[in-house]
Amino acid sequence: MIGYYVIFGVFMLLSWLISWQLKSRFKKYSLIPMKFGMTGKDVAEKMLKDKGIFNVQVVSVEGQLSDHYNPATKTVNLSRDVFYGNSIAAAAVASHECGHAVQHAEAYAWLQMRSSLVPVVSFASNWVQWIMLAGIFLIQFPSILLIGIILFALTTIFSFITLPVEINASSRALVWLNSAGITNFETHPKAQDALKWAAYTYVVAALGSLATLLYYIMIFLGRRN
Repeated sequence: MIGYYVIFGVFMLLSWLISWQLKSRFKKYSLIPMKFGMTGKDVAEKMLKDKGIFNVQVVSVEGQLSDHYNPATKTVNLSRDVFYGNSIAAAAVASHECGHAVQHAEAYAWLQMRSSLVPVVSFASNWVQWIMLAGIFLIQFPSILLIGIILFALTTIFSFITLPVEINASSRALVWLNSAGITNFETHPKAQDALKWAAYTYVVAALGSLATLLYYIMIFLGRRN
């Protein structure tokens, strides 16, 4: 039990540090303008056009770092700072989200797998904490805890499937930014750095989910012995 709290504390600290670094990097790179005055919206629309994608719309949404691609509505949703921003940070985020649109258009296997799991994971996320609590306190019904573990395992698998999807989207974005001349020898490493720290958040989340899953499995096995 103590060992778990130590591991949990380490992941919490890592998560906080990476989140702080991510916000710090984006704040820093938001102050460095892109050439030609291109906003995140301009970058996104150009990337989609260059990739031959004409059925995806670029829209502005509320929130900070709320940027995402929605395959159901075929929209690249950019936060206001990114949508209207003329900066390296805005270009990096906008092209990353368009990377997901390209994945969707090309039927990228990992994205398809991730999308197919969304309804199941959504159900699991809504119920897993209550089932886990019931399984931990109702010792006489071990099957409840086992059901909770299975549901939590689905969310953990989803976290790990998300990793190649996010890393590939960033890779696509960086290749395009360079080939399209949006970034140069001075600005490209900064865009790469911004996306690198964004990827770290997914890595820590996946590893933290795995550590928690193993903890619940140990509780279940301990009760059987």
